[in-house]
Amino acid sequence: MSFWQHILKQSGQIFLKIANKFRLNSIKGFLSLFLVGVSLSVALAACSSNGTGNSSSSTDAGGSTANPVSANKQDVKVTLVSFAVTKAAHDAIIPKFVEQWKKEHNQNVSFEQSYGGSGSQTRAVIDGLEADIVHLALALDTQKIEKAGLISSGWEKEFPNNGIVSKSVAALVTRPGNPKGIKTWADLAKDNVKLITADPKTSGIARWNFLALWNSVIKTGGTDEKALEFVTKVYKNVPILTKDAREATDIFAKRSQGDALINYENEIVLAQQKGEKVDYVIPDVNISIDNPIAIVDKNVDKHGTREVAEAFVKYLYTPEAQQEFAKVGFRPVEETAQTKQLADKYPKVKNLGTVSEYGGWDAVQKKFFADGAVFDQIQAKK
Repeated sequence: MSFWQHILKQSGQIFLKIANKFRLNSIKGFLSLFLVGVSLSVALAACSSNGTGNSSSSTDAGGSTANPVSANKQDVKVTLVSFAVTKAAHDAIIPKFVEQWKKEHNQNVSFEQSYGGSGSQTRAVIDGLEADIVHLALALDTQKIEKAGLISSGWEKEFPNNGIVSKSVAALVTRPGNPKGIKTWADLAKDNVKLITADPKTSGIARWNFLALWNSVIKTGGTDEKALEFVTKVYKNVPILTKDAREATDIFAKRSQGDALINYENEIVLAQQKGEKVDYVIPDVNISIDNPIAIVDKNVDKHGTREVAEAFVKYLYTPEAQQEFAKVGFRPVEETAQTKQLADKYPKVKNLGTVSEYGGWDAVQKKFFADGAVFDQIQAKK
């Protein structure tokens, strides 16, 4: 017999004994009996609230009991999915955040990390890779995850700079000594120059490359017609369109094909840090290659990791974290992180275009890269 069953049994027996002492055919007796019953009910309710009532109030929606204090101290794991070249930065940043979170919240945080091409990472998340955070090469990829119902609309407004946490610019990589004298975008349209780049239909960086070429005409006063004419000439000088940026780099560097390669500045800086000698130029007219970060709302709510995931993303904007991005080739997104050392390392581009000037990625995709759009028209002319 349970504790409360025992109490109820005893209470019932007491009630019956009291009842026998009163004559129920008198008003006084009835009222006395009624008051005794009420008193017993109140006493039982009070005892019950001090016992089982507390345990039910700490039961979550799923029916399991949880102690808020102890739950906050349980270990938590966050899954970060990012594009390949951010790995070196995140490897340096994550331990600092973990240490800070432990100090402030007395909770251990671990990170499961996945790196690869931005497009393939996007597909993996949509297909079931349960990322809590995605750091991708371009907002178009983040928007695909949003359209799949995993990220809430308005994600770009949740953090500074419209969610842009790392950035770079386009660079022209040449052969040692730059024998073809390639210094500007216009040089890529010369008859004796062969350019290596990836296919913008399949590669995120290749979309940036295409936009950099187009932007070089528009930013110097040219029309869409002039831009189309120029970009068409350049792609006639592309002997092969690779499926992604990594393959383009391998063909240029390992197979020695082509006179020039368009690549991220941060890729080149990182290669130099690894001891590779790279000849390159940063054109004065350029495009801001902006890499967004976003919380995957459906997954953080499922995993119960929203608080720590949001804290990590906010940490990425701190001067400490931005310095780590800068060490591996990314330009700081915050002016406050732009030290003299970084200003010397990353000289300011005089004429810098942005995707927003072209209507954002939805407009850019529709105009340039959708089936039958500008890029397909250029390929048809080759």
